[in-house]
Amino acid sequence: MRYISTAFGRPMVRLRRPPEWGVEPVPDSLRILRTFDLFVLWSSLGAGLLVLAAGALLVTAFGFSLWEAAIVSLGGSIVGSLLLAAAGHHGSRAGVPTMVSLRPILGRAGSYVPTALNILQLLGWTAFELLIMAQAAAILTGNILGPWTAAFFVPVWGAITMALALGGPLAVVRSWLERFAIWIVYGSTIAVAIALGLHGLNLNFRPPAVAGAFTGTGSLLLGLDLVVAMPISWWPLISDYNRFARSPKGAAAGTSLGYIAANTSFYLLGAALVFLGITAFGLNPQVPIAFLATLGLLGLSALPLIAILVDETDNAFADVYSAAVSVQNLSMRRKQATTIVASTFIGIAAAWYLVASGQGIGGPYETFLLLIGGLFVPLLGVVIAETFFVRRGGYPRSDFFEGAPRWRWPAFASWIPGTALYFVIVWFALPIGATLPSFALAAGLHVVFSKIEQGFARSSPVVSDGEP
Repeated sequence: MRYISTAFGRPMVRLRRPPEWGVEPVPDSLRILRTFDLFVLWSSLGAGLLVLAAGALLVTAFGFSLWEAAIVSLGGSIVGSLLLAAAGHHGSRAGVPTMVSLRPILGRAGSYVPTALNILQLLGWTAFELLIMAQAAAILTGNILGPWTAAFFVPVWGAITMALALGGPLAVVRSWLERFAIWIVYGSTIAVAIALGLHGLNLNFRPPAVAGAFTGTGSLLLGLDLVVAMPISWWPLISDYNRFARSPKGAAAGTSLGYIAANTSFYLLGAALVFLGITAFGLNPQVPIAFLATLGLLGLSALPLIAILVDETDNAFADVYSAAVSVQNLSMRRKQATTIVASTFIGIAAAWYLVASGQGIGGPYETFLLLIGGLFVPLLGVVIAETFFVRRGGYPRSDFFEGAPRWRWPAFASWIPGTALYFVIVWFALPIGATLPSFALAAGLHVVFSKIEQGFARSSPVVSDGEP
């Protein structure tokens, strides 16, 4: 924002969008986010209605008791959040977005593959976020427009999301989250947790309606997959924001602690709300008062829903903003503002389709989470193996740009088998969980194949000047 003078000498305010920062390394002058800033950002991104939805699935899809849901939520959040923080190591040090940080690992052209997949998942997340916010707004307004209320609110939230994305991450963290949004989320979350505690839920009770879905260890491991999938879904975005951190260590600490706290809390709250009558995830458009009625049982008003709804905007912001940054990995000249607008409209159209087709959240959402896990968990195994076992130091700037190889076969030779293993385990419902085996396979293969690649490089003849 700046002031300019008119012909009459009176000041007039002109709003200017903050300058965007593309895929070039962020200069030191913009690396201003502290550990607390990153804690706020990632605890905010780890909270939301969609996380409540996933928590409810632990009961409705896997038949967990509340005690089992608590163990899986905490364990999965710790594992997933530590992996999430580790995934941002190279990007935080070099000051580049996540997709650019993959260039030394997969090659410049090779990084286009996960970039394209990431853009698709972000557009999917945008649609789900706009849908969930629209349905929550419809509940709060008592479906004022009848069956079309949710459809009406989709573009409203889309416009808010677009405005935040155009503002950029520094403005969202410092001016929106820290000054306003995150504090009402913290307060409302604590209020719901206290109310649930006073309600006296039986931690060992297994609802008869879903008890048949529980198969013991197999269900616990599959539930762990579902919890880990949420932080894993953010790792392709992490350096888009952590590149603005003052230090990589501060970024890792803020990210892991913030996400563990939020993800654990909201998965557990989502599971607990099922025991009070919330099914699917509580925002059933066919029974629009169900969520508010449950809050009434807890002695609460609609304030928690309003608070979570306000915070949900930053999740949608991150999806749209990172889609624009990821597109720039494919085309550096592409303007973020143009892509932000286009991504928002695609998300609105997809959310409208979900509303019109009556699909909502449920089966499609669970499938979406598992699809993300299958594609990105093994790739994360490759990234972690490269970061901490193959290439323990950092990369020079040139390795992210002109010095990046076109392709690196070890990464793809490791990623593909890991993905195949994940989907085989899920498809045949093997009672071992898919996350840890696929991650371990991809990581192990990458270490082996990278050593083979290094051996080939050492054995290749070097031709000196004057020699044939």
